[in-house]
This record gives sequence, C-alpha cells and structure tokens, in this order.
Amino acid sequence: MESRELAYFVAVAEELHFGRAAERLGIAQPPLSRAIQRLERRLGVTLLDRANRRIVLTAAGEVLLSEGRKALTALRSAELRARRAGRADPRLVVVMKPGGDAGLLERVLARYAEHPDAMEVEVMICGIGEQEGLLRDGHADLAMLRIPHDDPTGFATEELLTEREVVVLRRDHPLAGRTSVRMADLAGENFPRWSEECPASGQVVRDTGQVAQMIALGQAIAVLPESVTLTLRRDLAVVPVIDGNLTTLLLAWSEESRSRPLAAFVRTAAEVAAQARPAEIGA
Repeated sequence: MESRELAYFVAVAEELHFGRAAERLGIAQPPLSRAIQRLERRLGVTLLDRANRRIVLTAAGEVLLSEGRKALTALRSAELRARRAGRADPRLVVVMKPGGDAGLLERVLARYAEHPDAMEVEVMICGIGEQEGLLRDGHADLAMLRIPHDDPTGFATEELLTEREVVVLRRDHPLAGRTSVRMADLAGENFPRWSEECPASGQVVRDTGQVAQMIALGQAIAVLPESVTLTLRRDLAVVPVIDGNLTTLLLAWSEESRSRPLAAFVRTAAEVAAQARPAEIGA
C-alpha cells in the first residue's frame, strides 16, 4: 500500500463524501474514486459501503481509518525528525503548556547543560492539550504531560512528581479565607473549559494566562495543580481541595527513540524532580 493511497482513503473516510475529499486533496473526483476502488481490490475487502447514495465505513474501513491515521502521522513524524536531525545546529525540543513544568524546567536545563551528552535545548510553549500532537507529529522530542488530563498512550514516559489540587479564587471570594475546601463546596461555581468537549460551564481557554484573567475578573474559579502557586498573581488566592484529584507530571517521548542526548535529559529531569517537593519547587 502506498502512502498516497492511504492518504486518499483517510480523506474520504473522514469526509464521507468523495467531492469534499477530492477538494481537500486538491484532485479531481474520478481519479480519487478509482484509487479507492484499486485499494479495495488490492486488499480484497470492501472499505466503503456506497449504498443509498451515502458513504458508510465498513468494519474493515473503520480499522483502516484508525490504523491509517497512525501510519500517516508516523510518516510525517519520521520526515520531520529526520530533517531536524540533519540541521547544522541540531537541538532537543521540549514542549509544554504555560506553567506545565511545575517549576522544574529551569533547574533541569541548568543541570542538563553540564551533562557530557547534552545538546542545545529549545523549549516550545504551546496551548493547553497541544503537547501530545506536537510530540506525535515530530515537532518535539519530549513533552511534559499531566495525568489524568493528557493521554500518554504510545509514548515512553518518566514520572516526575505527583501533586494535590488547589482551587484558585479571587481574594474577595467567600471561600478565599478557608484553610481547605471540598469539591462539594464548589458546586454552582463557573469553571473554565479546557476543550469544547469539557462538561464545565465556562468558556474554552487555551492557556493558564486566560484562566488567571477570568478568575481575577470574577468570571470563574479553577481547580489546578498545587505548583500553580509558583506563578500566581497577587490578586488571587489558593485553597487546598481536600478531596481533589492527584495529578502526575510526566516527561514523555517516542518509544522508538535511541537518542543519547534525550536519554540524558530524561535522567536529569528525574534526578531534579526527586530532589524537589511541590512546595519547594522553584524556590
């Protein structure tokens, strides 16, 4: 199977319409239809049910769509990683969302620079939830992920630290003076949404700066990892959540990586994290 054929099929399977898929691919519809038919003959299975003038994926088509997406992502990732490795100034790219390092990264970078296998590090700051995609598609070599919010499936990982949660409030909020709260105390409050699918009641946000601004304006409160206190605005307050979740900060990278500079970075990050407790991070 050629990568072009797979890309054609994925486009049709996602659009469930040959016309829209052809427009998306920048080709005419007849050759696209013929390409899909050739693919079905070669595989010996029906991928698309074209009955009743509607396109529906068959069981085989569902499997090929799922696996095809992964294969195309892997191909793009391989191409991008090869190009980056061939640069005159190769570097290790670490991606994180704003504040997503729990205050560890500055220490990690300083110690890593002294390692004999170290190479130049580029830190990429992305929007909330974008780390996984940038790691999977080859734009980054390492990503700082937060469990249970991010999905580390398919990556090699190293746990750095686990934190309890706190609620972030305006200083004049009725709960701001409490020594602790329970989740039940937060019922009826407006929470920001980290994605369109999130069931919270507030607006969708892309970074922690937006969250802080919304809280300062009295438009929301937020439950966040304890390390948020390291960069908290002075007009906001934090209160521990007794029955909140524990969140774990992970360093993730490709399972296939054999890079010595990357391995050295992971070991350095683990050493730095082992020496820091959440309340002391960044001190």
